[in-house]
Amino acid sequence: MSTSLRLEPVTPATIDAALALRVHPHQERNVAPVVRSLAEAYAFGESAWPRLIFDGDELVGFLMAFLDIPWNEEEDPDDRRSGLWRLNISADAQGKGYGRFAVEAVREELRRRGEQRFHVTWAPGEDGPGAFYDKLGFRTTGETSGAQVVGVLEI
Repeated sequence: MSTSLRLEPVTPATIDAALALRVHPHQERNVAPVVRSLAEAYAFGESAWPRLIFDGDELVGFLMAFLDIPWNEEEDPDDRRSGLWRLNISADAQGKGYGRFAVEAVREELRRRGEQRFHVTWAPGEDGPGAFYDKLGFRTTGETSGAQVVGVLEI
């Protein structure tokens, strides 16, 4: 992994590269494509924080955080959460530490915003990213979000 890693917002100059980003084919069922994430970011406005992950001039991934969104308003209107909504690392860039960098970058952004807990959801199963999040210290909460497992990390 390079020392020139950075996050950048999606811009008119980078949108085509962002939309072309692809994960491994066996992972496609576990994470929405970037195009869906950008549509959701548009719809959710300030509650979404989409960023591209660059290593030098090379686009290696995409992440989107969620910021202070209502979690389950019917049960607890005060339950608002922040965390990692999407993480897409390009197929040829996986296994090089970019995912870890992305999670740490979101953690730092949440810390900067005064958050105490970092939430993430993932598709369960052997092809899912559960082991990755376990290694980073997330613990499952016993909750689900749709069909996904909910994990949390204390900031």
